[in-house]
Amino acid sequence: MPAKEKPSANEAVAYFAEGCFWHAEIVFQSLVGVRDAVSGFAGGKVKNPDYETVCGGKTGHAETVQVFYDPAKISYETLVDAFFASMDPTELNRQGNDVGTQYRSIAFYKNDAEKKILESAIQKLQASGKYKQKIVTEITPFTQFYAAEAYHQEYIHYHPDNGYVAQVSIPEFVAFRKNFKGNFKY
Repeated sequence: MPAKEKPSANEAVAYFAEGCFWHAEIVFQSLVGVRDAVSGFAGGKVKNPDYETVCGGKTGHAETVQVFYDPAKISYETLVDAFFASMDPTELNRQGNDVGTQYRSIAFYKNDAEKKILESAIQKLQASGKYKQKIVTEITPFTQFYAAEAYHQEYIHYHPDNGYVAQVSIPEFVAFRKNFKGNFKY
């Protein structure tokens, strides 16, 4: 179903796909200035997708987070930096053990300013030499976001003992916190 949550008067919304949306959700929610990150789907052609359909790989959607943030407290540029710092932008149609087009890396832009910020970030990152392979993150115009089922929201918080969460999601988040020089809530 399309997302129903609306930003407040002082908020903006950004959309990022970087593998499992549980991972992306905790990354963005940990940052000062971000009110919420909603797990869902974007980038495909099928209306009102559900998790099972998206996992089938034929909807064109990627697991995506909808990030509600206050631009007076955190910039779009910082969100983009966090996005690239929390995943491997050279992995095509995967992140780690999560394989399939639904796990591809996409930064969705809503205007030319966001598109330029994304293009610049990729150019700087590629020129930095951090990655030997080419960055394959898609830069795509935003069209529609569909919130995932309720049981996916805040999944890491409610299921810290889940095997995937304990062995993959939490260690990835700890590594992100160690390496990203952001302003964290926790």
